[in-house]
Amino acid sequence: MKLKITTIGNSAGVILPKELLARLRVDKGDELHVLETPDGIRLVSYDPVFAAQLDVAEQVMREDRDVLRKLAQ
Repeated sequence: MKLKITTIGNSAGVILPKELLARLRVDKGDELHVLETPDGIRLVSYDPVFAAQLDVAEQVMREDRDVLRKLAQ
């Protein structure tokens, strides 16, 4: 599916077609997560439990950066 970036006020955005909204199981006003993966960018429907887990993971990565770097070696 090809989407076009368009001007929305002073910002830029994309219009999500109805069929894509249905596949994501979201509607107007819902929130989406944008995840950067090794394969590219991924849009997923907002899940508050996942959001909380992601916040904790980001905090751990910030606080324990040196430990994680050594574990990766």
